[in-house]
Amino acid sequence: MKKVLIIEDDQIVANIYRNKLIVQGYQVEVANTGETGYDLIKSFRPDAVILDLVLPKLSGVELMKLVRAEADFAKLPMIVFSNTYLTNMVQDAWKAGATKCLSKANCTPRQVIEAIASVLGPNGAPVPPPSTPEPRAKLSATTSKPTAAATSATMFDVEFQMDVRGTFATTLPELLNFLRLGLKALTRADNEAARVQTLHELARHTHTLTSNANLAGFAPVAQLAEALEAMLQDLRDKPASLTASTLRTAAAAVDCLGFLFEKANGSKQLKISSPNILVVDDDAISRRAISQALEKAKLKSTAVEDPNIGYQLLCQGTFDLIFLDVDMPGMNGYELCTKLRALPRYKTTPVVFVTGLNDFEARTNSTMSGGNDFIAKPFHFMELAVKAIVYILKGKFAASK
Repeated sequence: MKKVLIIEDDQIVANIYRNKLIVQGYQVEVANTGETGYDLIKSFRPDAVILDLVLPKLSGVELMKLVRAEADFAKLPMIVFSNTYLTNMVQDAWKAGATKCLSKANCTPRQVIEAIASVLGPNGAPVPPPSTPEPRAKLSATTSKPTAAATSATMFDVEFQMDVRGTFATTLPELLNFLRLGLKALTRADNEAARVQTLHELARHTHTLTSNANLAGFAPVAQLAEALEAMLQDLRDKPASLTASTLRTAAAAVDCLGFLFEKANGSKQLKISSPNILVVDDDAISRRAISQALEKAKLKSTAVEDPNIGYQLLCQGTFDLIFLDVDMPGMNGYELCTKLRALPRYKTTPVVFVTGLNDFEARTNSTMSGGNDFIAKPFHFMELAVKAIVYILKGKFAASK
């Protein structure tokens, strides 16, 4: 019997994967910390390991480095769960010897089981890992009739989600309340060490929310939670970036998580699918920075420097989200916002001002001209990404009603 070790500190997630793997005929052990996992690798000697990169005390990357340093486990298949926004962590995982990297925000139990099967050869013998990380599979441009096996696998995922949805619905309010209290605690923390510790706890609980929402089939909640987790992780590593603006964005994201859960009915599978975003800013560096921040959230944008061209694009097409600078030649951002609000299709489209002006008058003018939100330059990349996801997802739900 093939042996699999799961190293995961979320007991609910660990039990879910353990039970599913046992049904598939695997012998399974679970470790809730990196240190315990390291000991079990030596005593249990698994054929494959499923490893969360975010663990207490000993991180997943640190654990892999220890394991790979021992000759007996140099080729042990290790499948890791990662956050797709934390690119540095994912790169570190590949360097440390990950066999496969899966996203906790969108991978299903079936995909985990398939990943285990793909790295284990006949009779449990490990398949040699590729010399370079496996490329992302390209989606076929054509569709074919699903096979009986594919249909059965889909039913497996649906039945599985129904099993865990009730548990998720019960635990989510408490988890969201913890996040809200933690954000309030950040405003009262009087030293950097306290802020870093609070951010660490917030990031860990958001990490848990990401995986649980995905397992329960609430894709929009998982999407936003994954981005918020990355933002909190980055703020923990760079506490100087913690500002009133980033705190407001984090609080808005937590409120949106509750909104998304309330609006979703379980079968609702809204995702961020190719939204049209317009960026109007006459400064080339700022324009590129906004586009890069959106790219972090897997969002593409059209960026122009001339507000008159921006208005023409608005008249010709349809955009789901608009980012505007304020101080631009010919037509400032407030004037452009007022003009676009007069267009029937943009009466409720979210407009976010991104500007170096950060006083009370600027904020008042942004609201009076029809703006929905305001980010002051220089901005935090993941803050802008999270804000964009919040507006896109809320807009998708509004449009689906």
